[in-house]
Amino acid sequence: MTLTVAAAVVPFAVACGNGKADSGAMSGSRPVTGIDWRVDGVTVGGTTTQAPATARLRIDEDGKAGGNLGCNRFSARVTVHGDRITFGDLRTTRMACGRERMDFERALARTLTTGTLVAKAEGAGLTLTDGDGDRVHLSRRAPD
Repeated sequence: MTLTVAAAVVPFAVACGNGKADSGAMSGSRPVTGIDWRVDGVTVGGTTTQAPATARLRIDEDGKAGGNLGCNRFSARVTVHGDRITFGDLRTTRMACGRERMDFERALARTLTTGTLVAKAEGAGLTLTDGDGDRVHLSRRAPD
């Protein structure tokens, strides 16, 4: 069973209209696609909450994203255009976890799907910022 999280999706013109993400380049810096990102935390309304160890994100070049919101796994369509990233509706599993993990999961899902995010690479990290200034903090996952 899946849960759909409503998203405000800003349409993008995608090369050749094939529905795929572009190369994932970020305005001349490192790509965001094809990397297993660990979610380190989410900043909402100026307050940063550390992520559960299970939280992760991967954006593939074929326009698909997936990972773990902290408790539940998710998948979504995604558009990457330069440093702009837009997630479609999230499809998630429906497991229940403790209140803190579920609160984090809701904050992460909401931040990912509020509209177009701006990606900024810093060292081995990546920050995705929405139009309200809320941020998802990511770092490269160490190999398992």
